[in-house]
Amino acid sequence: MTEAELVAAALAAGARLGGARGAVVGEVYVALRETVRWRLAGDRTGDHGFGVRVLDAHETDPEVWGSRLVGVLSGSGVARDPEIQAAARILLGAERRACRLALDTRGVRVGGDQEACLRRT
Repeated sequence: MTEAELVAAALAAGARLGGARGAVVGEVYVALRETVRWRLAGDRTGDHGFGVRVLDAHETDPEVWGSRLVGVLSGSGVARDPEIQAAARILLGAERRACRLALDTRGVRVGGDQEACLRRT
């Protein structure tokens, strides 16, 4: 997984966790998203608004916009930032833990987020 793919996957995971994320995970997601937005807005390689628009579109439909976001993150160099990478790893770890909890629950009907976890594992 490239640095840009890591960050894009983490942003998608943070959006997917939605209400299931705790206060700390929610803060990490918001901080990651806003830091990426700020860095993309200050990108000196091209159209400043394009990267931000892709980021916003990715939040609503990660499957459709994922590859384009990876391209934007790679081209802008945003994904190489060590703090952004660290926040991305925290979010991906939180998603894995949430999926493990959902799959370990016995006697609960699988649906919604649990089905998504089953498809990703």
